Parts: sequence; C-alpha cells; structure tokens
Amino acid sequence: MSKIDEYIAKRSQRSANFAREYKEENQQLQVAVEVHNLRDKLGMSQREFAKLVGKPQSTIARIESGKMNVSINVLNEIADATNQKLTVRFEPITA
Repeated sequence: MSKIDEYIAKRSQRSANFAREYKEENQQLQVAVEVHNLRDKLGMSQREFAKLVGKPQSTIARIESGKMNVSINVLNEIADATNQKLTVRFEPITA
C-alpha cells in the first residue's frame, strides 16, 4: 500500500465525510478517464465527440475534467453513440 493509500485509509477512518467525498471524487475521476480514453481511441476532438453524442462540448469538457457527476443515462447515450457497451459492476473492496 502506498503512502497516499495509507493516508486516505486513515483519514477515511477518522472522518465519514472525508470517506464519502473521496469516494465520490474517485468515481468521477474514473469516469473522466474512461470517457477521455474512449474519445482519444476514436481520434476525436471534444467538439467532434460532443457532436457525435449529441451533447455540448462544454459537457464533454466537464465530464473529462471530473467536474460533472455523470448519470448512467448520459453514459448510456455516450455508449450508444459510439457503438460501445456500458458495463457496471460491483467489486469487493480491498484493504
């Protein structure tokens, strides 16, 4: 476990608020990376990608920066427009 992982674990044990906020931010960043990687794989600019998925470029920018809590519906729209399959799964938490 890295020092940052240790810090997060200790801080999360001391503060339920920190744990909740960290979890939310981490999820948003994971989505941001996945959407950016998909767009990059398609070789598209944010503007081109936004047009393809029927969203404003500013929405794609907010998603990719992790500043937007993206709904499953929006992720499904992105998946449909890019001929992708959206998968949601539950995984055990590792310590």
